[in-house]
Amino acid sequence: MSVKIRLTRIGAKKQPYYRIVVTDSRSPRDGKFIEKIGTYDPKTDPSTVVLDKERAVEWIKKGAKPSNTVEKIFKIVDLKV
Repeated sequence: MSVKIRLTRIGAKKQPYYRIVVTDSRSPRDGKFIEKIGTYDPKTDPSTVVLDKERAVEWIKKGAKPSNTVEKIFKIVDLKV
C-alpha cells in the first residue's frame, strides 16, 4: 500500500478550500482518507495554512510521499521534507 499526503477539496463551486490528508494512493481525490493533518485556504491573501507539523513529520518518517502541491505548502510553513 502506497501512502500519500495530498489535498482534498471541500469548498463550494468557485470557492476552493482544501484539507491536507494522508490517504492511500489508490483512493479518489475526495474519497476516504486515513487522517486529516491540516487545511489550506488559497482565497485569503496571503494563503492560510493550518498544519499539524508533528503528525506530518511522523507520516513522512513512515514513508508517506507528499504531492507536489503539498511539498510547496510544507515549504511555506518551514517544514523540512
